[in-house]
Amino acid sequence: MKHGNGAVYGLGFIGAAVYFIQQAPSFWAGVLGFLKAIVWPALVVYKLMGFLKM
Repeated sequence: MKHGNGAVYGLGFIGAAVYFIQQAPSFWAGVLGFLKAIVWPALVVYKLMGFLKM
């Protein structure tokens, strides 16, 4: 299932981008939300590793 990973990341990216942009009160907050959508998987893994003390 190597090929499915890109699709899962893509759907997660689109969902995160839509969420962050909808929550943005201004244009620049929307730009920041788009950037957050790009890096959210890394932040989740970082927080998870910290939680698991790895």
